[in-house]
Amino acid sequence: MERLERCGRGLRAGLAAGQVRRRLPWLLLAIVLLGSALKDGDLVPETPMRNKRNPLNVYFVKVAWAWTFWLLLPFIAVTTYQFAESKFLYGPTKSILMVLRRLSALLVGTAVWYVCTGLFIYIENLTGMCSTSGKLSEPHRLYATKQECHQDNGIWNSFDISGHCFLLSYCALMIVEEVAVLEGLSIDRNSKLHVVINGLFVSLCFLTMIWVFMFLCTAVYFHNFSQKLLGVLIGLSAWYGTYRFWYLKPFSPGLPLPNIPLSSKKYSYSR
Repeated sequence: MERLERCGRGLRAGLAAGQVRRRLPWLLLAIVLLGSALKDGDLVPETPMRNKRNPLNVYFVKVAWAWTFWLLLPFIAVTTYQFAESKFLYGPTKSILMVLRRLSALLVGTAVWYVCTGLFIYIENLTGMCSTSGKLSEPHRLYATKQECHQDNGIWNSFDISGHCFLLSYCALMIVEEVAVLEGLSIDRNSKLHVVINGLFVSLCFLTMIWVFMFLCTAVYFHNFSQKLLGVLIGLSAWYGTYRFWYLKPFSPGLPLPNIPLSSKKYSYSR
């Protein structure tokens, strides 16, 4: 428990000034630019991360939204309820309503993930052509989807927007926004609630590190520059459109730190 506490304090210190929230979008763009340059110049060494079957990709990135959703769900619920009771002095009913409102941010995130991934698949199928090694005497077949092409052992050539760049950037940015609530909470360090929140916080921080690392691997090993750039720009747009625009409005899930002035240096929610 003591190691967990020290780890949590160190990670909170890194987020306290809001440096991560301000700089992470620019870091992700820089990774795409530099990673693509290294990939195009054949300057990237051979590593196990080039293989799409590596454990981090299979067990984490392929289900990135599920990891993000199920770790943020208890974190948002517990911290929002505590925030409502300790800062706003709400009763149980009003605190639960505030929790439900904030949890709706996960529904918004799910909708963003579902719509964008569906759009990427549609564009990939719309722009694709299948290359097969069939005999010249065989009639040429038209393929409507990548799945049909692969069933005939073909290669699908299309404009494949990087879903990894989109989802990993969006998940990482969403997590660093949500953990900002800790800067407004005062919890007794000896309480069980503190241990629970600290454990969730540390888990979310390590998950964010995995997302950024796998984002780097995507940038240096997969896709072309335009596919990666468009993917990350869509991820950044989804984050900005929610946490920097819509969530400032009354009819929205709201920010993790409600009623905090946007110009406040302490909480770093400046636009």
